[in-house]
Amino acid sequence: MNEPQHSRAVIGWFQSSCLGTSRKYLQDYEVEVVFNDGKSGVADLAPALHGPVFEPLKDNAVFAKLQVDKELENIVWPNGADLAPEYIYFLAFKNNPEMQGQFAQWGFIGP
Repeated sequence: MNEPQHSRAVIGWFQSSCLGTSRKYLQDYEVEVVFNDGKSGVADLAPALHGPVFEPLKDNAVFAKLQVDKELENIVWPNGADLAPEYIYFLAFKNNPEMQGQFAQWGFIGP
């Protein structure tokens, strides 16, 4: 099987806040991301792969076909699956103590 090509594309943000300027597929379910606020990190998207639309993405060859929809400004796959940029931000920085208040405000963690 051929290795997926590494690619970069624009990710947007759902508000006027800070999220995404690029993404790069790494391996398995990991994506390197760089956000509008200058933060960069690796988001393991495996926790998001639940439910019928995400089931096909458990195949790494299918997962690696992720693209960025420039109109929606989020990561999408050919089967219609997509992930919100704020969730990708959370996955990339969930262990950053400085971000815990923001993640609680977004509802990704308890207060």
